[in-house]
Amino acid sequence: MAETYGVPGVESLRVRANGITLHVAAAGPRDGRLVVLLHGFPEFWWGWRRQIAPLAAAGLRVVVPDQRGYNLSDKPAGVAAYALDALADDVLGLADSFGRTRFAVVGHDWGAAVAWHLAGRNPGRVERAAVLNGAQVASALGHARAHPSQALKSWYVGFFQAPWLPERALGAADYAWLRSAMTRSARPGTFSGADLRRYRDAWARPGALAAMLNWYRALPRHAGSSRPGRIRVPVRVVWGDRDAFLDRGLAEAGVALCDRGEAFHLPDATHWVQHEEPERVNRLLLEFLA
Repeated sequence: MAETYGVPGVESLRVRANGITLHVAAAGPRDGRLVVLLHGFPEFWWGWRRQIAPLAAAGLRVVVPDQRGYNLSDKPAGVAAYALDALADDVLGLADSFGRTRFAVVGHDWGAAVAWHLAGRNPGRVERAAVLNGAQVASALGHARAHPSQALKSWYVGFFQAPWLPERALGAADYAWLRSAMTRSARPGTFSGADLRRYRDAWARPGALAAMLNWYRALPRHAGSSRPGRIRVPVRVVWGDRDAFLDRGLAEAGVALCDRGEAFHLPDATHWVQHEEPERVNRLLLEFLA
């Protein structure tokens, strides 16, 4: 069926969580330990397709939502609906719906920011967290102030704050900006034509672009009040060092907040590390999770 694009062993579910309905791709034994995989901008659950089967084969119950605002999940109106607490509460609600008090979380890009937030805010629920090329928000802001290179890489965050213009720019010429941003920042051949068509279909869903951008527009609402505290749960950071958007130093900035944190650098990988080096990423995840 279209929701799973024929990925073996994956079922498509609609799950009620935190007052909204999320589309979820799920795989693995129903009684396995729960791990939630969180995609980033501008992907949807499809971004984890190379990780789902290996994790499920290891006995984990793998749950991969389209996060709020994306693809087939609900798209609440207004910027306030995309604050980090709301995004994290979606994940807690998902775990509740699967009958689990505790779970592991893996995040990439914005999904990593949610994973960092959950690990720091909800240590009683999160067993461990793995993050791939995604920053802890408060430490990222401090890093950007101290490192002009990161501020330059993040220029688009300021542009995304504007009303309506980013939607028009990103949607122009059949989403040419988004397609180019992905392909130019990745290794050649990372995203196939079929991949980009699936992403394009997700971006074209009514209200999706505005909702995706509202994740960025909500950033000032929690950035000022967010202070990096100690993270007590085990954290593993996997970082592609050729990231066009995030400095490699953000990996160490996050680990510095952790009582039990470790970073693994993949020097030849880009921001899209789980797509480009799936075997190595899967091995690092399985060692950590299973």
